[in-house]
Amino acid sequence: MHTCLIPPHLCPASHCHITTFSKGAVLCSVCCLSVDRGNCGIGKSTALDLAKRGARVILACRDKRRAEAAVYDIRTESGNNQVVFMQLDLASLESVCRFAETFLKTEPRLDILINNAGVLGSGRTKDGFGMAFGVNHLGHFLLTKLLLERLQQCGSSRVVTVAARLHCFGSIDFPLIDSEKDLVTGQSMCHTFKAYCNSKLCNVLFTRELSNRLEGTNVTCYCLHPGVIHTSLCRNFGLPHLLTPIAKLFLLDPNMGSQTTLYCALCEGIEPFSGRYFANCSVQQPSVKGQDDALAQKLWEVSERLISTS
Repeated sequence: MHTCLIPPHLCPASHCHITTFSKGAVLCSVCCLSVDRGNCGIGKSTALDLAKRGARVILACRDKRRAEAAVYDIRTESGNNQVVFMQLDLASLESVCRFAETFLKTEPRLDILINNAGVLGSGRTKDGFGMAFGVNHLGHFLLTKLLLERLQQCGSSRVVTVAARLHCFGSIDFPLIDSEKDLVTGQSMCHTFKAYCNSKLCNVLFTRELSNRLEGTNVTCYCLHPGVIHTSLCRNFGLPHLLTPIAKLFLLDPNMGSQTTLYCALCEGIEPFSGRYFANCSVQQPSVKGQDDALAQKLWEVSERLISTS
């Protein structure tokens, strides 16, 4: 057994037990992560930890070259050759369907699905949705639905979705989604930031409704705030280069940032908290909107309609 790696002052539940798997174990985890802007981040750190514990890890990424570099690094550091790359572009619903089809044909089980990929940027997906809405929510929504039956076939399994505390600033305008296929009305920096916050609220609501729909099954789900990671902050918010060393004194590195994800994926005994929101390895209260079951149900229904007509 391993205990949670977050220090006690950051993680009140640091003494919980986290599962370790023997080398060659059949447990399989799919990690959706972004390595397109650099071979680093909490997704890669999460995958590395899972590989060190002996799990088979599928890296689901868009950029083949960078993903294969990440696979090489993880295999080398973990000593686990059961780390493989499968191409997935969450900005394309067709790509999501192709990935799921390939996965279901080649992988006999799925124990943990980690929805970690995320973008903070303007533009549109290949299906015409706003980038944050299409990638951060709809891509993960469709992927989870397509893999759900396999998850249910594999005993106790989990879906872990990386949200953010910024969901507290989020809102959902359904008429806007219908008219613009987006969560915001423009492409300015302010709109881009608001779209990201809104998409993170979608992550929280998605997890809540997924848990309601999975009640009575062997699949549980969780969403989480990973902490503010200096790598992503510098990349997404344009932190001046000279301030980066100072930022590192206050912000989490990718290894620390991955700990709550790993907690939700592996910690024993948290099944009663399915559908809940976590931070610092403990259950936290999301925003008022993040606790709205009617809003969560409507988002699910609208999302199903959008993916079926795209």
